Amino acid sequence: MVTRRGFLAGATGAGIMFCGCGMLDAARAAKPAGKPPALVMNGKRVKVIDTHAHCYFHDAIALMGDDAKKVLPPVRGVQEHFIPADDKTAVANRLAAMDAMGVDMEVLSINPFWYGKDRDTSDAICKIHNERFAELARAYPERFAAFASLSLQFPDLAVQQLEHAIKDLGLRGAAIGGSVGGVSFSDPRFHPVWAKAQELDATLFIHPQSTPELAKRFQGNGWLSNVIGNPLDTTIALEHLIFEGTLDRFPRLKILAAHGGGYLGSYAARSDRSCYVSPSNCDPAIVLKKKPSEYVRQIHVDAMVFTPEALNFLISQVGIGQVVVGTDHPIPWEQHPVDQVLATPMSNEHRAAILSGNARKLLNIKL
Repeated sequence: MVTRRGFLAGATGAGIMFCGCGMLDAARAAKPAGKPPALVMNGKRVKVIDTHAHCYFHDAIALMGDDAKKVLPPVRGVQEHFIPADDKTAVANRLAAMDAMGVDMEVLSINPFWYGKDRDTSDAICKIHNERFAELARAYPERFAAFASLSLQFPDLAVQQLEHAIKDLGLRGAAIGGSVGGVSFSDPRFHPVWAKAQELDATLFIHPQSTPELAKRFQGNGWLSNVIGNPLDTTIALEHLIFEGTLDRFPRLKILAAHGGGYLGSYAARSDRSCYVSPSNCDPAIVLKKKPSEYVRQIHVDAMVFTPEALNFLISQVGIGQVVVGTDHPIPWEQHPVDQVLATPMSNEHRAAILSGNARKLLNIKL
């Protein structure tokens, strides 16, 4: 493992210069709020893109009625989620926090809390989200982009929302949960949405919503519904897309999975044995075009796996071109994402890809 001290000792010789992020706290503190820190590799400026960052809007939450109190997570950073474009103080504070993390741009999203609502209410919530996202992106084009919110429980409406978000509002794709009320994304009812996303070259950001079926098992100390439940929810969602042939049906579908793709990358090879071990649990009518584990390299994942060792292993499973920065900001899971990548043994070319290049390509971002 490369230690921070060891990395710093060799950074200059390796062609890396930086100002901001956790390695140079004094320099970071001296940076004026609103100005991105500079990260230069081999003489080129690398603009860091965080693909996994969140926000909320009060008027959208208000439409949830009695369920509004269930929306906000019990975490540090809740109030920092609220960043309407016309609240200059809130936005300035957000930009300063991004600078402190070494992040140039955040791709904002909202974890779906409206899947249980009726069509009109859900549509109104998503309309607020998507228009506010567009306002932020227009006002701060080098600092914010966004994933649209969709009423996925009404697939025909979701198709309309996605097309409007991409073509008219300039959003980069859509954020979706891990299922819709327990219905897997491989269900044919969602095929029109995936077809539209593929047609639009729009990325689908899968952000889990725990695994409610296991709520009783998650009770107790440690917030296991999130720590275990969220990565598990993502893993289940991805495995269904693989095993039901959805990724074969939509081979150009662009998927970004939160939290390192859950547990899929660390245990994908087990999937290759499942139909051999238990043929009765596999549908002979579904013939995959490749081994289940090979679809992992068709999926993009964020790098929020917390240690250089874990990040290196993730890269070995999914490929260097599939990994992007993700922090869950303003929830303080990963506060020094640049440090994490710089401390992981790899070439500067690969570091730049994870920090910026892969996200720019995936989301069609020009910085």
